[in-house]
Amino acid sequence: MIVKLRKMNTPVEIQVRAPPSKSYTHRAFIAAALAEGDSNIIEPLIAEDTLLTLNALKQLGVTIEESENGIIIHGTGGALHPGEKIKIDLKNSGTSMRLLASVALLADRPVILTGSERMCERPIGDLVSALNAIGGQVRYLGRTGYPPIEVSGRILGGNVLISPEISSQFITSLLMAAPYAEEDLHISLRGRSVSASYLDITLDLMASFGISVNVDAVKTFQVGCGKPFAGRSYEVEGDYSSASYFFAIAAVCGGEAAVTNLKPTSPQGDRQFLSLLRDMGCTISSLEDGYHLIRDSPLTGITCDMSGMPDTVQTLAAVAPFASGTTMIRGISHLRHKESDRIAAIEQVLSGFGAGVATTGDSMTITPGELHGGIIDPANDHRTAMSGAILGLGIGDITILDAECVSKSYPKFWDVLKGADLWNGMS
Repeated sequence: MIVKLRKMNTPVEIQVRAPPSKSYTHRAFIAAALAEGDSNIIEPLIAEDTLLTLNALKQLGVTIEESENGIIIHGTGGALHPGEKIKIDLKNSGTSMRLLASVALLADRPVILTGSERMCERPIGDLVSALNAIGGQVRYLGRTGYPPIEVSGRILGGNVLISPEISSQFITSLLMAAPYAEEDLHISLRGRSVSASYLDITLDLMASFGISVNVDAVKTFQVGCGKPFAGRSYEVEGDYSSASYFFAIAAVCGGEAAVTNLKPTSPQGDRQFLSLLRDMGCTISSLEDGYHLIRDSPLTGITCDMSGMPDTVQTLAAVAPFASGTTMIRGISHLRHKESDRIAAIEQVLSGFGAGVATTGDSMTITPGELHGGIIDPANDHRTAMSGAILGLGIGDITILDAECVSKSYPKFWDVLKGADLWNGMS
């Protein structure tokens, strides 16, 4: 699918409902699968990534069926019986790979986890080392430190030290399997934590399914053994990452955007993206179940740390060339390990359209320039494609190749743009 975008020469008026959260959906599926009793997951995100997690759970022996308003998952109590040694292809879903690496230890047969060529370039060594330290027998089937991996063994519990510098999902993976360890599990972090807000999502989701995690002042996570998740009816909240694109479009094009289905007290780190747009000159107000943004004056560049909201770095980078002055974004080194090297992707796209981009190991500086159209190849990265829509509507004459890659997290993205009169459907 190819998408061609024209410049919006008049202010926009956007009203959309945010899709369900991808992060919460992954975690809810897993908690429900490991729970005692059945769960009804209401309005989950049905997208490529979350379906990979759901289908993997089916391969692990979990019984799953559709309901009128969601997915019914029959809990296993943490005892997974796939029936035979299985191989699960998780394609390009890093969340699925990492979270299921620990879950696979609960299976009574060895489990091979593999994925796309890019997946096999994304490091998983810190998680594997941690799993092997607490009873796992996880081995690499290719390059050391990277998928594919074969998972067997068990979860003994005890103390484990792990680095959170590449991904907070390593810790989430351990946390969600911890209730099924033979002893209490104590997880200590070594080094700077990235994407820490996603751990808040994990703790919130676990609490909803009946598991309390103790966190001390030095960020040691303590999870008691012997108490499984409890099955329940659970409604998935809206996704701030997906909402960010519509707020950004209004910021770039001028006008306003109202996005609903956003929980104001959500622990999602990307909720803070609105504060960054406020700092750039937008006016933000609360709605009953969302937010309203107005941009009726020029944007100005800002300096910010986005280590806690990595999924909106490309969104802000797409806004920055339309602001006066320089925008500096810090805390982004881990973006090199995403679905693509997102730092390189930002450099390539923005510099190709006339903006100035300079990067260091952990920061990026963006300056305005003589912007012009061109072609974006998102390299199968959904966030590159969706942030490209912001640039396309602000600059015009931009073509996005392989635009269907948004199905990873937001399958209806282009349909929503079309419905909001932001895209004429041309390809």
